[in-house]
Amino acid sequence: MTMLRGIHHVAVICSDYAVSKAFYVDTLGLSVIAEHYRQARDSWKLDLALPDGTQIELFSFPDAPPRPSWPEARGLRHLAFAVDDLDRVCAALAARGVTLEPVRVDPYTGRRFVFFSDPDGLPLELYAGAEA
Repeated sequence: MTMLRGIHHVAVICSDYAVSKAFYVDTLGLSVIAEHYRQARDSWKLDLALPDGTQIELFSFPDAPPRPSWPEARGLRHLAFAVDDLDRVCAALAARGVTLEPVRVDPYTGRRFVFFSDPDGLPLELYAGAEA
């Protein structure tokens, strides 16, 4: 019996809130659900939505340590976004100044994918033809 029915959200901690907010909202096109400044923690929390309802929580914390290594640190390796037209999305991101690695093909699924990074170097992936 499967107890889980999907991913509700992924939490990301950033070093520069304004830069990361612009990246996720303006560059990637995620919708803002809510934004809160938590004075007791000197921290912003921004709730963002993808079209399928999955959310990304963007946090800022003072003096958060950097990611220890890229991309093979323990824990979350990368965040992958499903896209219908990989070439169109790659072109749109490149036009917005995002540097993308060369497109590769998954040897097991035959699907095309490409990696890029958020402003803090978090590895992000676009995965073509995957059901969202």
